[in-house]
Amino acid sequence: MYGLFLRHFYLIKGSLPRILDLIYWPTIQIILWGFISKFFSIYSDYYNDTLGIILTCAILYDILFRSSISFNMLFLEEIWSRNFTNLFIAPLKLREIIISLIFTALIRTLIGLVPAIILTSPLFGVSILKLGFPLLLLFLSLYIFGITLGLFVSAGLIRFGPSFENIAWSSLFLLAPLGCIYYPLEILPSFFQLIAKGLPLVYIFDETRNILLNDSINYVNLKYAYLLNIVYLICGISLFYYSFLTARSKGTLINMGE
Repeated sequence: MYGLFLRHFYLIKGSLPRILDLIYWPTIQIILWGFISKFFSIYSDYYNDTLGIILTCAILYDILFRSSISFNMLFLEEIWSRNFTNLFIAPLKLREIIISLIFTALIRTLIGLVPAIILTSPLFGVSILKLGFPLLLLFLSLYIFGITLGLFVSAGLIRFGPSFENIAWSSLFLLAPLGCIYYPLEILPSFFQLIAKGLPLVYIFDETRNILLNDSINYVNLKYAYLLNIVYLICGISLFYYSFLTARSKGTLINMGE
């Protein structure tokens, strides 16, 4: 028993990623729920329909989560099966692989979300369809950002290999406190507010709450969200291409999956 304990203890002690992983999740959970609790303690009467707004924002956040994870999982399956390099036996271009993953990730996202959306109405009396036409704009913006995060993580997988896959699961949770999903930007400390303003999530969820609370749409928020999405998407595609070309020139592509 002592020997088995030592084995796992030294595995943790000798691996910084394992130590960070142990610290990461409790820290993010405490920060996220700390901001949520702070919001409700200060603005207890901010929402006139707390359940509806919280559930709607949770579903929209899941659009981001599912789209990003779906893209990552599709790419990881090619790595786990050691099939990524085999794809280039066919006359496939890198951009065609990206496009195919984007559309397949959309199908996976919808399969996961549609049942949840249907269940919220009979169980809780909440329908995300109350957002009306803006729901389509919000969905598209979140989906683009989710795919962008997937591209960043996939670029890391190409560059560093499967050991980078923990980032695929942790990246979205890191953004949750800064994305102001359940509370307005003003709840964050000043330093975090500066960082959060650089994320499209802030404008997307701020607009969601605005639509539900005031029954009106502010296209300025959507404009900022889409502009930031375009910038991040260009960076994500560029990084993906750079990582691929670097891995190919170093000959590390052939070892992916091992």
